[in-house]
Amino acid sequence: MLVETAATAAELESMVASRIAGLPLEQVLGWAEFCGLRLAVAPGVFVPRRRTELLVRCAGELGLAGRTVVDLCCGVGAVGAALLALDPTIELFASDIDPAATRAARRNLGAAAVLEGDLFDALPDRLRGRVDVIVANAPYVPTEAIGTMPREARLFEAAVALDGGPDGLDLHRRITAAAPSWLAPGGHLLIESSERQAPSTASLMRGAGLHARVVHSDELDGTVVIGSR
Repeated sequence: MLVETAATAAELESMVASRIAGLPLEQVLGWAEFCGLRLAVAPGVFVPRRRTELLVRCAGELGLAGRTVVDLCCGVGAVGAALLALDPTIELFASDIDPAATRAARRNLGAAAVLEGDLFDALPDRLRGRVDVIVANAPYVPTEAIGTMPREARLFEAAVALDGGPDGLDLHRRITAAAPSWLAPGGHLLIESSERQAPSTASLMRGAGLHARVVHSDELDGTVVIGSR
């Protein structure tokens, strides 16, 4: 892949040196594959994981035609891009607090779809009460577990994209508490979680007045909690 991407021998040598130093392959290449799409990534950004394809699959099964969709903690916009590929009729809004991530997301989604800010604060107020689907791959690694992550992640991806607080659920709490006021009647909130944390995330959704269920895929090693208003 490095040989195919490098335009010159000098560029190949530089890319190999970066990979040896531990930079994630996708950041060296400048792209990552997700749901069959080739998406732009950059040094320092969160690299889309295959397990997150379950989030796309679950959202797609809800029916997307003409729906208003919000991709929170969008990173490089992988989930939003995959949902647009499934159904180009959706009205997509993607937000992230990390400027490096939103720069990459604008390359993948177009500038108009990407907003920079803290969770729902980035969204226009006119969306309040009319969002049909909220998807979120928010950070859910407990702070003390960051040090056990692969070197590629803990050294070369932004901490804000990994650290979910003491129990990994800080962002899940904030998202579930605010989501009902943004969801349209019958709308859905989908949050990627770990299999161990999913019951807690589901409990948070129920506490916010949503009906919650957990979906797990052994194939993708992914878990998604779905809350419905």
